[in-house]
Amino acid sequence: MKKTSKDYIFVFIQFLLFGAYTFDFFQPLVIPKQLATLGMVIAFIGFMIALLTVFELKTNLTVFPTPTQKAVLLTHGFFRYSRHPIYSGILMVAFGYALYKYSIYKLLIAGLLFIWFYLKSSYEEKQLAEKFNTYKEYQENVGRFFPKIK
Repeated sequence: MKKTSKDYIFVFIQFLLFGAYTFDFFQPLVIPKQLATLGMVIAFIGFMIALLTVFELKTNLTVFPTPTQKAVLLTHGFFRYSRHPIYSGILMVAFGYALYKYSIYKLLIAGLLFIWFYLKSSYEEKQLAEKFNTYKEYQENVGRFFPKIK
């Protein structure tokens, strides 16, 4: 499928949010060590999910929401539990590290990133539904970012 200007805008803003996340304009608050540890555990698990999913995607991998011409629909591995496991992993890293640092600013940026990934994935899923006739069924059975509770 051909990339449109929307593809580039989605990726540009996504990377702006990544950049904004690296800064922190507020003094971090002191939190219990257990909460900081929980944040790092969440961030580590998220990092591993994102990293392993990159290897799972192989040639399907693209930063753009429009699938590549040769893309195939993956429904195994992490894709059994999440339609967008890389986004899930990135969100876990963002929220987990924000918790570790107890940074209100990083939590805010992580929240904006969640909204942005929701919008980007909505656009992406329209493209995937056009390309794969089984995508609607997959969408009904698998959660967007995290497993569906049935």
